Amino acid sequence: MSQSTSAWALKYRGATVEDLDPPPALSTKPTELISYALMNAYERDYSHLTVVSGETRALLGYLNIPRLKEMLENGHVHETDHVEKAMQKFQRSGKVYKVITMDTPLEELEAFFTGGVEGGVPQDFAVVTDDNRRFVLGVATKGDLEEFVKRRPA
Repeated sequence: MSQSTSAWALKYRGATVEDLDPPPALSTKPTELISYALMNAYERDYSHLTVVSGETRALLGYLNIPRLKEMLENGHVHETDHVEKAMQKFQRSGKVYKVITMDTPLEELEAFFTGGVEGGVPQDFAVVTDDNRRFVLGVATKGDLEEFVKRRPA
């Protein structure tokens, strides 16, 4: 086992993102009200919402709900503002994104979360897409990975 491989990797035993059974992504549009997006996130107990174009359904960014709550408390945004004011946008040019699919091994997902992918920074969640990145299939969080390890028999 290499130093970059955690003790968890022994428990993955070939498991992939599909084995996490990630919930479907809940998407919102940049033009929707923050209050509507927040209500949808609370109803499903989601910590992140993807933001997609209303016209093309292209993935534009995401809403981090804990961060959004802070922005609301600090008065940086209001519930009557549009999602686009609070969303974190994906940079389209000059940035290479790690593609996370249902077939991605959990060791790779863990590396993505810890920032061990191509000099990346630690991430709280991953948008799970098809191989061609055309469809958002779900969202996986670091917590999902931790729960998988806890319930997997030794």
